[in-house]
Amino acid sequence: MKIQRVLTGITTSGTPHLGNYVGAIRPTVRASRLAEVESFYFLADYHALIKVGDPARVQRSTLEIAATWLACGLDPEKVTFYRQSDIPEIPELTWLLTCVTGKGMLNRAHAYKASVDKNSGAGEDPDAGVTAGLFMYPVLMAADILMFNAHTVPVGRDQVQHIEMARDIAASFNHLYGDHFTLPEAAIEDNVALLPGLDGRKMSKSYDNTIPLFVPRDQLRKLIMGILTDSKAPGEPKAVTGSAVFQLFQAFASAEESAEFAQAFAQGIAWGDAKQRLFERLDQEIAPLRAVYDELIQDPARIEQMLQQGAAKARAIASPFTARLRHAVGLRRLDAGQTPSITASGRKVALPSFKQYREADQRFYFKLVDAQGQLLLQSTGFESPKAAAQSMARIRQEGLACLDDLSAQLSFQAGPETLKSALSQLSAVDAKS
Repeated sequence: MKIQRVLTGITTSGTPHLGNYVGAIRPTVRASRLAEVESFYFLADYHALIKVGDPARVQRSTLEIAATWLACGLDPEKVTFYRQSDIPEIPELTWLLTCVTGKGMLNRAHAYKASVDKNSGAGEDPDAGVTAGLFMYPVLMAADILMFNAHTVPVGRDQVQHIEMARDIAASFNHLYGDHFTLPEAAIEDNVALLPGLDGRKMSKSYDNTIPLFVPRDQLRKLIMGILTDSKAPGEPKAVTGSAVFQLFQAFASAEESAEFAQAFAQGIAWGDAKQRLFERLDQEIAPLRAVYDELIQDPARIEQMLQQGAAKARAIASPFTARLRHAVGLRRLDAGQTPSITASGRKVALPSFKQYREADQRFYFKLVDAQGQLLLQSTGFESPKAAAQSMARIRQEGLACLDDLSAQLSFQAGPETLKSALSQLSAVDAKS
């Protein structure tokens, strides 16, 4: 049985909300109970420093998120549960990865581009108020993932780009220093990846539209009753598409319950009745967890002990792996043996390489470049990263023989002989591995 490593982190910048629960906490806690899964859960407090300048808030959020995970069924004896800042190897790895990460790729990060666009629209300097922490966020996230060679990372669809960047960064490091990192995959639950908030936009602390997960029952009902809806009266059919009430219900309900609720929408259920049904369905699942959470939150010393034990487990992996990476890049004792890194002619071996990435149109692409970075082959857009990866793998395995079959998906930037040479070099490397 092949063990799959699954890693999830939540930024300690606020109180856990329903979006955190259905998008990250619930699915990964369920997955942690599977025999073939090795789970890593962490409190992303380094990430919190990017956008939170209140130390008390970071500390309180760390406590609340830790208590939430435990209340939702996380078993620290069966998983690795730790605080990011308790693993000093992570910021060290961040620097190693920074040194192989292209600035151009970071320029395309959604969060950074959004800040630049906002400033430009306001007539300000594009980088006004943008910290290096925000700019480097994808590299720190890559270090979180690659430190433990996670196979899959459950994320919302808006975070998929960061997993793709982690793959690209890992591939760049592996190309230079040997195969050290697993290339991670994003795991998304499509129906809950972007849970709506009180105003219909994505539920986010940034929008101040969240529904905290463990507010008292009466407050939960009050918040749900305040969800924005349209003005359709009782008896008028209501659309489920775009309805925050329906989407929230669907994230907690079974398929049968959702179908029944959709029928009620079609029959013109009143918004007040729809919200009451939503409240009852949410509270049915949350109430037992809330009782455990309320007990845990009163005992921070108990949670701290669990985190320290988890950090010891995490560092048992991180410390020797970091030593291996330090040696790989040349950060070694002077009396240590040297690892050859050049050919007999004294030149470092450079190879062509495939690059997979995602563009602003939300489609997935790949390209083949030679050892000097010149473009040889460019794909058209694919609907999924898997489809792009399959075509890329086929080209690498079959070479020129499959290019006619795939010609509709490819743009050739070099002649057949150049392509043949590049693919032959990659084939030779594959044969040795």
